[in-house]
Amino acid sequence: MNRIIKTLLLFSVVLSSCDFIQGNRIPPDVVTEPVPYDSDDPAIWRNNADPAQSIIFGTDKQRTGGLYAFGLDGRIISEKTVLGLRYPNNVDVEYDFRLGGDTVDIVVVTERDAMSLRIFSVPEMQPLDKGGIPVFEGERGFGYREPMGIGLYRAPSGEVYAIVSRKNGPLDGYLWQYHLKGTEEGMIQAELVRKFGRFSGFQEIEAIAVDDELGYVYYADEAAGIRKYYAGPEEGNEELAFFGKEGFLEDREGIAVLNAGQGKGFILVSDQQGYAFRVFPREGQPGQPHQHPFLKELLLSTWETDGCEGSSMSFGPAFPNGLFVAMSGDRTFHYYSLEKLGVAN
Repeated sequence: MNRIIKTLLLFSVVLSSCDFIQGNRIPPDVVTEPVPYDSDDPAIWRNNADPAQSIIFGTDKQRTGGLYAFGLDGRIISEKTVLGLRYPNNVDVEYDFRLGGDTVDIVVVTERDAMSLRIFSVPEMQPLDKGGIPVFEGERGFGYREPMGIGLYRAPSGEVYAIVSRKNGPLDGYLWQYHLKGTEEGMIQAELVRKFGRFSGFQEIEAIAVDDELGYVYYADEAAGIRKYYAGPEEGNEELAFFGKEGFLEDREGIAVLNAGQGKGFILVSDQQGYAFRVFPREGQPGQPHQHPFLKELLLSTWETDGCEGSSMSFGPAFPNGLFVAMSGDRTFHYYSLEKLGVAN
């Protein structure tokens, strides 16, 4: 009898959880086809010549995972998908990277088991890294060499940097920053230029988001809060803000910065176990640009979101006023129009 009662109670909890996820929540405009194993982090590549043909990249985090490419209809674009990556984790995109006398858009993904960055041209998806660029070389602690988060920063000079986090690291200098440079052979190499970033010592640091225009980098110290630093290595390693310390059920995960123009906008952070997103002002408060008070909570359709990404630019008829993409624990990614979330320009 006790065994039957326990089974019924467990079933009741599962049903309640499903009702919580589905009820009174903002539905997505598009749900992608599922990846085979474990969806984790998205990145948006906008096709500036034809925004309706933009690509959403998403990682499938597994020992034999991949970097999947999706159209704005949510369908997998098989010819743009890279398979056989060794535990790909997070992904980011940058535009107009100077390479061999020309420019190319790039997508960069962390490959944890290979302890490397993988870099591909977009939309051609040609490898530009000679099979992988090693990161966190010389580190010896458990998880210290396993790259997880990635945020690309384009400086006003046009130089591009990769800011990388890892599975585990020290209480200071958890993140390493690399200057990405083109070679004469048309490949990309990375030069370590900075070690920075405090860590609470609990959980890990994965999500990274860079605000190119304002020159800041944000990252989620999962058990503690959101930390903010200058993105430019020449600006130093002072911590500018530490916010989002309250209101999260457990982990702080994906971060997206939405640019609303004139230095304003929103910072969206995934409250993973709370099945929600918490919103903060990008510009801070009047006269206090590093004060980021909580604004509101968004209840979306995603389940235990790891990574997210957003853009306030137009993506054609389907998303004319901007797009937000969030990973969901059912192996998919969900797309939302920004006006539906109340964070459009």
